[in-house]
Amino acid sequence: MAAIRQEDFIQSVADAFQFISYYHPADYIRNLHGAYLREQSPAAKDAMAQILINSRMAAEGHRPICQDTGIAIAFLRIGMDARWDARLSLQEMVDEGVRRAYTHPDNKLRASVLADPDGKRLNTRDNTPAVVHVEMVPGDRVEVIVAAKGGGSENKSKFAMLLPNDSIVDWVLSVVPTMGADWCPPGLLSLGIGGTPEKAMLMAKWAMMDPIDMPELLARGPKTHAEALRVELYEKVNALGIGAQGLGGLTTVLDVKVSEFPTHAASKPVALLPNCAATRHAHFVLDGSGPAHLEPPSLEDWPKLALDFSAARRVDVGQLTRADLAQFRAGDRLLLSGKILTGRDAAHKRLVEMLARGEKLPVDFTNRFIYYVGPVDPVRDEVVGPAGPTTSSRMDKFVEPMLAHTGLIGMIGKSERGPGAIESIRKHGAVYCIAVGGAAYLVSKAIRASKVLAFADLGMEAIYEFEVRDMPVTVAVDAQGNAVHKSGPAEWRAKIGKIPVVAA
Repeated sequence: MAAIRQEDFIQSVADAFQFISYYHPADYIRNLHGAYLREQSPAAKDAMAQILINSRMAAEGHRPICQDTGIAIAFLRIGMDARWDARLSLQEMVDEGVRRAYTHPDNKLRASVLADPDGKRLNTRDNTPAVVHVEMVPGDRVEVIVAAKGGGSENKSKFAMLLPNDSIVDWVLSVVPTMGADWCPPGLLSLGIGGTPEKAMLMAKWAMMDPIDMPELLARGPKTHAEALRVELYEKVNALGIGAQGLGGLTTVLDVKVSEFPTHAASKPVALLPNCAATRHAHFVLDGSGPAHLEPPSLEDWPKLALDFSAARRVDVGQLTRADLAQFRAGDRLLLSGKILTGRDAAHKRLVEMLARGEKLPVDFTNRFIYYVGPVDPVRDEVVGPAGPTTSSRMDKFVEPMLAHTGLIGMIGKSERGPGAIESIRKHGAVYCIAVGGAAYLVSKAIRASKVLAFADLGMEAIYEFEVRDMPVTVAVDAQGNAVHKSGPAEWRAKIGKIPVVAA
């Protein structure tokens, strides 16, 4: 076998990370479309339509599916007889591939990795270093799986050391509702069972890169304990009624993966990892014959859908008053136009610290909406890159000071708010809206102008002003404190018991 050249490896990694930024795996699109056709919840069906349309737009435009272009992960299965023509370490070669991918001038990807994670949290600016896992296997080839995992889904990873006789099904059904919609369902869940804590987590992470095959499993029936557990969890998690984006519906997961490994007699380690609507991974093999080639999927793999906003209410955000907000109801669909502000974790922290010191804020928030977003840098003629919502609950602790002291009247993000944030919204007569997580490129097309107003040093976490036209959102918490992420799943959990089971 010819030696695997350093440049071939690096460029293959770079090409693969670019590839997965704008191409969903075909199996995900196929299964999501199947779930869309079966869905009976209008809100969930609309969310899935936006995800599917966004995915096709990203594939056509070669721009990121999601603004959170993920932490870079590489899984390497290296043949023990493989030969290398390289001077860099495996970590250094993967990092150089990531660096090239994330700084590509034609498709810039968002740099989300921060060094000094418990200190200054400084952005590394190129999304390095990657997280690299290596397994030595027989043979002379190198198999590579690259994945980009967003923070929303990674943050919902769960682990438990169960007692030997504890029920894994009961544990999963107890923790999945606590995950809310931050992980952007519908996606998949992957379990690692056995071994040691770190082994269970790693098994779960590897397995979520496997193709979605639940329809085939349901058709032929389970043959092993692991397969039976997959089917049971698939059916029971979907019966929770959480639905797409947590709005309530028939499909929360498209698949459940289960990996097992022998463990100590006194132990039952269990890891549960979710993969979100921005499922992104690619597989290739290097054998010394040159760099890998990834075959682009056919656009025929994507359904041709159109969004229906006929029932949505057009709103000029610059003219809204608290009296207007009081007329909105949880679940209302809106098309926002006008100027909105942006800000997320780092910006909110600075703002609240300034308020505590009695300092004047750099931006006037009076009667304004703030969008929780960290956009991708623009390329070509874009005013902004993909700009989907980030997890709103991370800003919950800032809601009360922002509503009480800045004049802010509205927030836009994704997924549910906690009880304290909901109470603050009710108390101040404000409103919280959601955009669809996993539809970042679609959302960005509603943004007609963008400029940085404050905290430019924070990069994608700076405060921007976006001018939007017909930006699609849903009222998730209204001024009376009603919340769709509570009412929607509860409604559909009750309905699902009365709906005949339809196979995937």
